[in-house]
Amino acid sequence: MNSPARVTSLLSAIRSVGADPRRGGYSRFTYSNADAELREWFVAEAARRSLDVEVDRNGAIWAWRAGPGGSLEDAVVTGSHLDSVPGGGQFDGPLGVASALAAVDLLDARGASFGRPLAVVVFGEEEGARFGQACLGSRLMTGDLSAETALNCRDIDGVSLADALNRSGIDPTRVGRDDEALGRIGAFVELHVEQGRGLIDLGQPVAIASSIIGHGLWRLTVVGEGNHAGATLMDHRRDPLVAAGAIVALVRDAAREVPDARATVGRIQPVPGGTNVIASRVEVWLDVRHPDDAQARNLVATILDRARRAAASEGCDVTLAEESYGSSVHFDATLRDRLATVLPEAPILKSGAGHDAGVLAEVVPTAMLFTRNPTGISHSPHEQIEESDAEAGAAALAEVLADLLAGQAGAAAAADPS
Repeated sequence: MNSPARVTSLLSAIRSVGADPRRGGYSRFTYSNADAELREWFVAEAARRSLDVEVDRNGAIWAWRAGPGGSLEDAVVTGSHLDSVPGGGQFDGPLGVASALAAVDLLDARGASFGRPLAVVVFGEEEGARFGQACLGSRLMTGDLSAETALNCRDIDGVSLADALNRSGIDPTRVGRDDEALGRIGAFVELHVEQGRGLIDLGQPVAIASSIIGHGLWRLTVVGEGNHAGATLMDHRRDPLVAAGAIVALVRDAAREVPDARATVGRIQPVPGGTNVIASRVEVWLDVRHPDDAQARNLVATILDRARRAAASEGCDVTLAEESYGSSVHFDATLRDRLATVLPEAPILKSGAGHDAGVLAEVVPTAMLFTRNPTGISHSPHEQIEESDAEAGAAALAEVLADLLAGQAGAAAAADPS
């Protein structure tokens, strides 16, 4: 390539992909048509950089620059995801992928020495928007999520992950923990748009992550009695949607009682969902986060107790099922400190959002960079990035990669599990 690509130019090529005219923003669900187009874009961009592309057993795409002698061992890996939440912003995920590609260009332009292999990876279903399992691809790879559980996950239309994989040309019988892929990773560094106001308040374009707070997803099922909206008197109703409305408010109130807790109801699904029908049951998805895992689970227990009482007052019952949970993660201290040496101006921030890097942190040395979001808003069409910050993020990532590629970082980082 004649000159390094700009991050915003790379992103402009996919600006129309998955645009959601109803919700606003983008709905880029894993193994959808939009996802296929995004994956094709990434493969084409990797080919332009003479990177060798492969799709692993769990559907992640790897773009490789082999090390000395064609080795793929002890690789420096970067990348992120391309899927989105419903009606999400255009930078959550794709910014990290585009920045990784731009960083490769910067390294090539300066003639950087590659003493180790380099890979850019794209994980699937990071958001969990289609199959309800956040970081599904990376969790399958590490064995944190079993193949049986994952393959039986279904989207809102009843399509299973196994079916979706088959339709995308990926053999569902091969998904699961991938020790070969994990064994190649010497260090993983994920760049992500910041999902908060830390960098705004500090006046800095790039930060280094210290940790990710624990978070989980639960499903409350409120069961009442389905009936006719016109023929059923108000005093004769057992309406689970009324109970669900009360539960939304009590979730907020319960979280406010616990310092540093976050609890959200982001999705409610009445069944059968007719406009002239009293629902028979309502599914309520609950997201709870706290730096202390015990506090997070105690908060969920409190919410369940109050939800049962609220439902009982409407003649309804409530059950709870855990969809997923990720404990608080502290990134590799040796690798984090190395990034801080390379980027001395970058502040250290914790993340309230989950990432594939947090999953990989349990098994390989892992770090993260954040690029400033001038709105502080994410998972929304109002998520933004300034061009100068995007380029600063790619440049910072290139500096980090250059440092790691020049020497043995993996063994040193792995020696300090703190």
